[in-house]
Amino acid sequence: MDTVISSSASITLSLPLPPVRTVTATSASASVSTSSSVPLTYHRFSRHRLCLSFQRRRPALRNYSSSVPQFTVTCGAVTEINESQFKDTVLEANRPVLVEFVATWCGPCRLISPAMESLAQEYEDKLMVVKIDHDANPRLIEEYKVYGLPTLILFQNGQEVPESRREGAITKVKLKEYLDALLESISVP
Repeated sequence: MDTVISSSASITLSLPLPPVRTVTATSASASVSTSSSVPLTYHRFSRHRLCLSFQRRRPALRNYSSSVPQFTVTCGAVTEINESQFKDTVLEANRPVLVEFVATWCGPCRLISPAMESLAQEYEDKLMVVKIDHDANPRLIEEYKVYGLPTLILFQNGQEVPESRREGAITKVKLKEYLDALLESISVP
C-alpha cells in the first residue's frame, strides 16, 4: 500500500506504471481524478492534511496453460483395464461384462462416473463393470469402432450383445432401465 501525506494545496502523484493520478486538496475538501478503476481511499486528518491510500488488488493467480487439464478417473467398484487385460477380463468372462469406454478429458464421462460406480455395486452379482481409457487403448477403440464418449457395450460369452451399444451421458435412472432391459433380453435373473 502506498501512502501520500501532503499539506500543500495540490500534488501530482505518478506511479511507476500508468495510470497517473492527480490529487487536488484544499483545506475543506479534496477532489480526486483517476484514470483507472484502482480503489482510492482518502482520510482527512486535520484541516490542512490529507492522507491518500492507493490499494491495488492483485489478480487471482490463474493457470493460463494452453494444454488440456488432466484429470484422473478414479475407480471403486468399476475396474479399469487395458488392452492386454481385455481378453481375460471381458471376452473369457463367465458372466456378462458392461464395458465403459471413457477418457480423462471427457466431461460426460466424468458426469456419469458416480452413476456407474453406484450401479456397479448394485449389479455386482449379475454382471461385471469395467472401464477402458480411450487414449491409452487405441487398438480396442478401433476394433470396436468407438466414435463417441462415453460408450457402453455389454459383452456376453465373448461377443457384443446386439443392440447393447449406448453413447453419451445418461442419468442413473435411465442407466438402470437400460441395464435391466439388457439383462432381461439375455436372460440373466
